[in-house]
Amino acid sequence: MLNISDNTVNQEVEFSRFNSFKRTVLSNANRMFTRWLLFTLFLVIVFLFLPWTQNVQSKGKVTTLQPGQRPQTIQSTIAGRIEKWYVREGDLVRRGDTIVFLSEIKSEYFDPDLVPRTNQQVKAKEGAISSYSDKVVALEQQIAAMRSELTFKQQQLTNKISQMEFKLNSSQADYAEAVVQDSIARRQYARSQELFDKGIDSRTKLEDKQSKVQQTAAKLVSAQNKVQEARNELENAKLALSTVQYEYNQKIAKAESDKFSTLSALYDAEGSVNKLRIQASNYSARNQFYYILAPQDCYITKAITPGIGETVKEGGDIVTIMPADYELAVELFVKPMDLPLIELGQEVRFIFDGWPAFIFSGWPGQSFGTYSGSVVAIDNMISKNGEYRILVGADPGGKPWPEALRVGSGAQGIALLNNVPLWYEIWRRLNGFPPDYYDAEDGDMGDGEDVKMKAPAKSIK
Repeated sequence: MLNISDNTVNQEVEFSRFNSFKRTVLSNANRMFTRWLLFTLFLVIVFLFLPWTQNVQSKGKVTTLQPGQRPQTIQSTIAGRIEKWYVREGDLVRRGDTIVFLSEIKSEYFDPDLVPRTNQQVKAKEGAISSYSDKVVALEQQIAAMRSELTFKQQQLTNKISQMEFKLNSSQADYAEAVVQDSIARRQYARSQELFDKGIDSRTKLEDKQSKVQQTAAKLVSAQNKVQEARNELENAKLALSTVQYEYNQKIAKAESDKFSTLSALYDAEGSVNKLRIQASNYSARNQFYYILAPQDCYITKAITPGIGETVKEGGDIVTIMPADYELAVELFVKPMDLPLIELGQEVRFIFDGWPAFIFSGWPGQSFGTYSGSVVAIDNMISKNGEYRILVGADPGGKPWPEALRVGSGAQGIALLNNVPLWYEIWRRLNGFPPDYYDAEDGDMGDGEDVKMKAPAKSIK
């Protein structure tokens, strides 16, 4: 009856005739429930061995890939007053188009002929420079002439000294002859006096000899004077030779001093003219700053200082623009713990605000409404919010991003990591472990396989 024996009587007894058997026998529903539980357990076990894609999720916003394509503010280069607007908010302007016109508010720039008059001052200074240059040339010629004259004068005095030396030699020869003649005349006079005393010679002859002695004595004195005169002239010529060098050196030094003074004035004038040229260039460039031009093809988004007659300071904000041509990207912030998991070129899935999506974070292939991208830059320095910024661009081979997507829109990024079994992911999250920091050599983690550490992500500077 209890089916505990190998000898059964189920074939001999009709259980349908007895109510007790009907109440104790198991119903078909119980059998179906048991089978359903077993099937469910089987599905759960199978489900636990399904692949699960680990990921890092972060919120961010849409931006542009290039810094020059992001929204920017146009500032005024000079201080001025707004006189006229040439655009309206929302207009598309081309590069070089005029946005607004400013007028001058500083008194030193009120003169409408400021640039021409400054150019006139430049020309006047250039004329002074030309005059100084001519004066320097004249002084150099004067110095050269004085040096040449000094050479000629020195040559002249040298020749004169040679002449005086010849004259002195001649005078000395005449003096020596006069000495000899005087000596002869005195001896002749002495013999004549002796003969006269003996009565041999006449007085007349004695007086002739006496006269000749007087003549030779006079010639001797004259020759001696000529020798001294020649010596004095020679000394004077030598003194003149030494003096002429000093005199001409003084004249040349004075001319050189005038030359250097003129050069100093010339350089000062050149500095002044360069300063005036810089001022003229600055004034000319300032005239161009009265018109605020579009730096690139862009849309006018907002006029910050809109009023006619309002003044703006140097570097003051005038209008904000959005470049017309740009390449979208998403700016995400990840926690420092997740940063080693991010690397350049890594795939990231996005959910943009305003675009419906149905996602399975662990099964990106089964998600709907997501867009793909790849990491193009990773900051080396932490941001003020305590997280690291990464920049993700559109994937060229993926689904195109929406055309209506605008800069500043919100986005949620899902950076895809390794594929692991679902049971492993559940176990990891229950234990609070981070995603895998290691990659298996063959791509999957398993027992007995060599494991290598994941290389740190490189960043684009």
